[in-house]
Amino acid sequence: MQLIRKKGYARAGLMGNPSDGYGGKTISLVLHNFFAEVTLYPWDRLEVVTTELDRSCFDSVTDLLLDVRLHGYYGGVRLIKACIRKFAIYCQRWGFPLEETFAVRYASNIPRQVGLAGSSAIIIATLRCLMEFYGIKIAPPVLASLALSVEVEELGISAGLQDRVAQAYEGLVYMSFAEEAMQQQMDFNCGTYEELDSSLLPPLYLAYSANESEPTEVTHNNLRARWELGDVEVRNAMLRFAELAEQAKTAILSSDRAALDALIDENFDLRSSICEIAPGQRKMIETARSVGVSSKFAGSGGAVIGTYPDAATFDALTEAFSKIGCNVIKPQLQAEG
Repeated sequence: MQLIRKKGYARAGLMGNPSDGYGGKTISLVLHNFFAEVTLYPWDRLEVVTTELDRSCFDSVTDLLLDVRLHGYYGGVRLIKACIRKFAIYCQRWGFPLEETFAVRYASNIPRQVGLAGSSAIIIATLRCLMEFYGIKIAPPVLASLALSVEVEELGISAGLQDRVAQAYEGLVYMSFAEEAMQQQMDFNCGTYEELDSSLLPPLYLAYSANESEPTEVTHNNLRARWELGDVEVRNAMLRFAELAEQAKTAILSSDRAALDALIDENFDLRSSICEIAPGQRKMIETARSVGVSSKFAGSGGAVIGTYPDAATFDALTEAFSKIGCNVIKPQLQAEG
């Protein structure tokens, strides 16, 4: 039996987020520490197999309330179904036959709703499985835009390209979504993307807490409404986010850690000026800065990222974050082997 397994990795926004959905520029990277894995194999009918992440049975009302708070109302099945539909539409558009049927299931160890792009990781992994199963090649820029269409067009989720671009390229990527940078590829709107050497980055840490999880649409829906109303503060902030990404790219290429740290801190401070920050999430930023390191959200909230100078500082970070119930890891930027 042909057994296809593909992974989609967690994503951390290093600079410029959340401007990707607003004509901005960002730098983002994938974390090989966490991933969604999708398995697909030939079957006599098309079947999406549910997993423990798609719970419909609970020990108590309290158990249900906790699950909904941490994971939302849906698991990954809706993502996979929407993904299959969008992939089928893409194949019909370009004349690729889809005669064989299959079964597909998924698993994920990505912390849920802490801004590490767990949903898009499932979608990217599913698309990679479908591509191999049907022998269809899709270039990374198109793959990212196809993945975005699954959530935005099929499921009505407010999102931008940043997550999917990093996951499609599986590395450290500088992205421009400025009007002049956008281009049509295979009927999809794609930005201009530049892969960067992740070995140029200083040591990074990532701290996260499931207790501070928040669906990404909570942030994006509010910003989108303000953007569409022409909110001057939001529009000016998006321009500055783009400038921060440009400057961070220069800092990375020149190995200027001090400049990168200052930009990381400014990115969060700017975000704080246009978004309401939950007390627990702000505490994460304050905890990191109390140890003397830079810190910003890795996504919509619930996870923070920054740089640190040495092992002693990382140990101090770990201890400080443990006191507020957060886990700290060193991002794995390259695949093992």
